[in-house]
Amino acid sequence: MVLLDQALENSRNSFTNGEFIAKLSSLVRIITDSKNSVSNEELISYYSEGLLSILTELGIQTKVIDNYVENAPPFLIGERIESSELKTILLYGHGDTVPLQQGLWYEGLIPNELKIVDKKIYGRGVADNKGQHLVNLLALRSVLKTRKKLGFNLKIIFEMGEEIGSPGLFELCEKYKDYLKSDVLIASDGPRVAIDVPTVFLGSRGAINFELEAKYREGAHHSGNWGGVLRDPGVRLSHALSVIVDTDGKILIDNWKPTSLTAEVRGRLESLPNIISESLEIDESWGEPNLSPNEKLFGWNSFSVLALNSGNINVPVNAIQPSAKALCQLRFVVGTDAKKVISSLRGHLDKLGFKDIDIITENAINFEASRTDLNNIWLEKVEQILEKFHGDKIHVIPNLAGSLPNNCFTDILNIPTIWIPHSYKECSQHAPNEHLPIELLTNALLLMTDLYWNLGKSDSQK
Repeated sequence: MVLLDQALENSRNSFTNGEFIAKLSSLVRIITDSKNSVSNEELISYYSEGLLSILTELGIQTKVIDNYVENAPPFLIGERIESSELKTILLYGHGDTVPLQQGLWYEGLIPNELKIVDKKIYGRGVADNKGQHLVNLLALRSVLKTRKKLGFNLKIIFEMGEEIGSPGLFELCEKYKDYLKSDVLIASDGPRVAIDVPTVFLGSRGAINFELEAKYREGAHHSGNWGGVLRDPGVRLSHALSVIVDTDGKILIDNWKPTSLTAEVRGRLESLPNIISESLEIDESWGEPNLSPNEKLFGWNSFSVLALNSGNINVPVNAIQPSAKALCQLRFVVGTDAKKVISSLRGHLDKLGFKDIDIITENAINFEASRTDLNNIWLEKVEQILEKFHGDKIHVIPNLAGSLPNNCFTDILNIPTIWIPHSYKECSQHAPNEHLPIELLTNALLLMTDLYWNLGKSDSQK
């Protein structure tokens, strides 16, 4: 048996002997909800109780760094340096999760207790992001145990605040720029395009959240006594929303439309499957006309209303409400001037007679759009290795449709980013019943073992 086969067998055995499930179970058991009342001390127990043992096995020298943002959770950084002449790979992951949503899961499922049902592993964080970075760590361990070296240097960043906008991550990368200096980021988050085909993406869409509010007075007033003479905030807000996108979701603000849907990007997107999801039927008439669904997802911008409020829908009263509010979001790709998103919206609303609609941006969670060049040498290298292992073409997309703090790495550390997701679209990420199929995780572990092996092999190794 050649050494690579031994490394792959080591990874395969971690499933057959139950080690992977046991380790993932221990990670899921640690409650790491960064949005609610979990303390920083509880969050960083994920480092000491969850990750430290495997990081020690990998020979990574680690240290916990206090966050530069007050009351935000600390970071874990580390390195394994084999030689100054070798390339250095940076690994990123986040251990925090969205809220558990207790009581909303399938009967018999407890979100912080891993459970296998019908060959699927359920638990909060299984897909986002505990299961994904565990795959990468165990793949690295299989290579190291077999070859006694990785063949490259390894640096790590783990955070516990990604779900609340990665507070302090940019400051960390700036402060520790020399320590974190690497040749490439290879990390895992998000879903594959298709469950049975490896995916690579090179960045992420950005996101800007903001609130629109129509507020005219204090207190509600009887709709019979005052209807027809008091301005209704719900009506005004509804009309304001209608001038941002049309009835089919097409964006109506010119400065919100990107300039980066090039022929090269279109070419990559044309090779993707036309079916977005097997379980959820999409509306192909929604959004920017004359674009394919994949072009809309990965190459264009989208506007969403995340929440609406005017009065209490569960306990309505016959009254004109004093105010109405909408929580809105723009997802955007590179080629969009993010600094002008809000000012463009203000000018657009004012021009169309909606100066009474306030735009509130305080405490919004914003991510920048970023994308590594599709002609990058690291993409070429990784794509070749993954396709050889997979036995066919893989899916390469310019960026994830969702958002990640990817520009920390592209803009501050100035390195290319290669993301290889180990999840799929129907994983119920951020929702009750979060899960991943065992078959997908097994394939991902073998895939990453092969990738790390080939990235670190010398000409004399087979």
